[in-house]
Amino acid sequence: MRLDPVLTRAVRLLRRRKFGDVISLEVLDLEGRNSIARKALQVLRKYGGAGEIQVWIDSGKTPRLFPPIPVLPLTPGRIILPLAAFILAAALVGGILATTGVIHLGKAMPERVGLAGVTLEREERETPVQIGGTYRYILTRNQVLELYERALKLFAEYRDEAAKVPLNRLIESNASEAVKNKARLLKDYMEIPGFDTLKDRFPYAEVRQDPLLYRDCYVIWRGMATNLREGENSTAFDFLVGYDTRSTLEGIVQVEFGFSVALNPERPLEVLGRVIPMGEAGVQLEGIALHQAAFLTEKNMSGKR
Repeated sequence: MRLDPVLTRAVRLLRRRKFGDVISLEVLDLEGRNSIARKALQVLRKYGGAGEIQVWIDSGKTPRLFPPIPVLPLTPGRIILPLAAFILAAALVGGILATTGVIHLGKAMPERVGLAGVTLEREERETPVQIGGTYRYILTRNQVLELYERALKLFAEYRDEAAKVPLNRLIESNASEAVKNKARLLKDYMEIPGFDTLKDRFPYAEVRQDPLLYRDCYVIWRGMATNLREGENSTAFDFLVGYDTRSTLEGIVQVEFGFSVALNPERPLEVLGRVIPMGEAGVQLEGIALHQAAFLTEKNMSGKR
């Protein structure tokens, strides 16, 4: 019966990722002559990392920790002690693999923080649309639910920009206020991407067709800066989208940074910014970061030739 508190402490330490403390548990005090318990601890000491343990498991050596088939007569001591040692070893190894992400217990993928708080409740699913009023998009009950589920799936996959598109459609539609509030809340959980983490990219021509669908989406566009306006804590310019090749102009977008940035208007650049719909005027970008490197100039100039 001394096994239960030891297992409890082991699991608690595993959750806190204190693998060394788990190994240091005096497991052998349970039964000083238990060879399986000693082997289990030797495995954990030798293969402490999650990757190393996985290699050991793949080698087919796990049967070494299986308790031997008891020899008659069956006594409680001959059954419980080997089985207890095996359970402890399995708990330690399985716990390490689960806490380090090698295996997931009952989940296809780890749940993203905040996802549970933005799922639709039963009442919200029963009445997902509202009657009357004027809306940009008219959706059916099933369409509202499908759009929200699609957004949740994309959010769980860390594809925030792609998830914003169905959420924006819901916000501009006849979806119920409860669903719209959940959509806005879900958008609040989303992160600001970087040049190297933005997974879904929307070209200027696509955004220009229906700016409201891309409200608050982060985009990366190439072009040239003109009419540079610099303040003490701000930088703004007219962004000639697509004109980095100096042959095609897709459109002109106002870009505003809430801080001072250094740029050369004679060289092409990439802008990472948040889309702000401006009605008939198109879109504006809230600048987050920009790239202006020599290789862009060389590549574009070679394309010009």
